[in-house]
Amino acid sequence: MVLTNSNKDLLDEMYETALHVAKEAGKVIREAFYKEKKVDTKMSAADLVTETDQAIEKMVETMIMKKYPSHKFIGEESSKDGERHTLTDDPTWIIDPIDGTTNFVNSIPEVCFSLGIKVNKETVIGVVYAPIKEELFTARLGQGSYMNGNKLQASKITDLKKAVILFEGGASRDAKILEDKMANTHSLYTNARGMRSYGSGALSICNVAAGRGQGFFEYGLHIWDFTAGGLIATEAGAVVMDPSGAELDPMHRRVLCACTQEVADSLSKLLVHIDMGWD
Repeated sequence: MVLTNSNKDLLDEMYETALHVAKEAGKVIREAFYKEKKVDTKMSAADLVTETDQAIEKMVETMIMKKYPSHKFIGEESSKDGERHTLTDDPTWIIDPIDGTTNFVNSIPEVCFSLGIKVNKETVIGVVYAPIKEELFTARLGQGSYMNGNKLQASKITDLKKAVILFEGGASRDAKILEDKMANTHSLYTNARGMRSYGSGALSICNVAAGRGQGFFEYGLHIWDFTAGGLIATEAGAVVMDPSGAELDPMHRRVLCACTQEVADSLSKLLVHIDMGWD
């Protein structure tokens, strides 16, 4: 699929479909949020999955594949541990049914549904919906990003010492990885204004887009965690890249997002870079 004016109508339709499935997923999250949950673990005791995650992903995949049978689909719960994904030029719907599952299990409202669409390996649509907070983040390539219809603009701060940095600890409990992450935390506490951890990578990236922080980084997340948020952030004027400073590889399990290039570069130079492999 080549992006031209002739398929603008199709992209418009895909965007409306993305909004519809996000709102349907939000209804399921909202209904289950305060109820007792059945919880299982995946890679570690900190890597959780619920029956709601699985039900939402199945529902969304069914809705998308029924309407667009030739499109590709990548979802967190349908992905097998250790299985490498192949990203093609075909339209690909990439979803995280519940980003912030630990928050969801503990009735903490920082929970969202995340959906990004790539065409020719480029993200063209991003939707992140936090139904408990009633915040809907949206973006289309070249058309800006919005929260509940209000245009987003990332902060203009350029000095890391004036920046609040968002971060996540991740699910790994490997001793060396934890050591490096603690070193990063110490460096940030001594070089930034403050740090916050919200428990959702997708929402943290959207918060940078909304000016609710000036940077975010994480080692160990997946393509479904940052595809939608990445577009929302860049369309708000933020920078999204590999933490090393290189161009972001969507299959490499790490990302850095910052409000300005100056903050991005300062973060990159400060961090111990961790290789968590590829999706």
